[in-house]
Amino acid sequence: MAFYLGIDGGGTKTACAVGDDTSLLASAIGGPSNIVRVGDAVVRESLRQTVAQVCAAAGITPQQIEYACMGAAGAGRFGTADSIRNILAEIVEAEIQVVGDGPIALEAAFGSGPGVIVIAGTGSIAYGRDAQGNTARSGGWGFAVSDEGSAHWIGRSVIAALLQAMDERGEAEGMDSGRGSAVWSAVRKAWGIGTLADLVRTANSSPPPDFAALFPAILAAVDDGDAVALHVLTQAGKELAGLAAIVIARLYQKTETGPAHASDVESSVSRQIVRLAMAGGVFRHAARLREFFYNEIRKLHPQVILNPQVVDPVHGALQLARKSRAQAAKSRT
Repeated sequence: MAFYLGIDGGGTKTACAVGDDTSLLASAIGGPSNIVRVGDAVVRESLRQTVAQVCAAAGITPQQIEYACMGAAGAGRFGTADSIRNILAEIVEAEIQVVGDGPIALEAAFGSGPGVIVIAGTGSIAYGRDAQGNTARSGGWGFAVSDEGSAHWIGRSVIAALLQAMDERGEAEGMDSGRGSAVWSAVRKAWGIGTLADLVRTANSSPPPDFAALFPAILAAVDDGDAVALHVLTQAGKELAGLAAIVIARLYQKTETGPAHASDVESSVSRQIVRLAMAGGVFRHAARLREFFYNEIRKLHPQVILNPQVVDPVHGALQLARKSRAQAAKSRT
């Protein structure tokens, strides 16, 4: 019996799964392993601890793993996949495959079939594949310039919107006394700050603060009816729908004879069924954002069929690890 390891490495946590040829044996969650955000040392420690934990839960040792697949944000960047592979090779004696977070999420949602997946966690990206096997992506270029609709984007956008609302209403002077909106109270508690000056100092510090850590507090503020937080959450749903729309356009807005007029392209894509799925903690924990996302993408492409369940990419990584064994066997014949 062979044992396989699947890993979903994110900016906030690492999910691991161990399985045999047909079954999931154990799962575990550990620290962050996005090498672009946290660096080699943190990735090494997170992977070492989490792999040890999941193997212990499965009743095996890391040395018994034969095939491993890790999906990681930024794996397509030059040298990133090699760095991750080298770290993982210190932990398991296995055939190791390192891919982006898009392919493992797509595998979890659709197997080898066509579809589009939108991932919204600490960062965000849309990734898709058509019936001919062509792939496309949108977003996912890093929190400083991209990652629209992600937890980081939502946190940063709420801070910016909160400060703008204070300016517009002339409320800045009253913030230090504790007066203000639900989201201001939530941010103060989440960041452990007391005054407006603390907020400005923290938000502009270098390195930047963990804006993604504000996400649970922002959701609580939305539940309390905070208008600023609700506006940002609504916009996040639209941004994520926009990422999906770009991938849909690239994969499905085609004609057999080449480029067409805009009206022809719109008519062509509107006739096609596009399967769409969601992954990541932002979708998982924010039902209202899922609603905003769905309503927006249906406006842009009415034929979308959305899987209402938020998929778990680590299951896709485990399945790709299994497939790598079959591919290796095929190449030897």
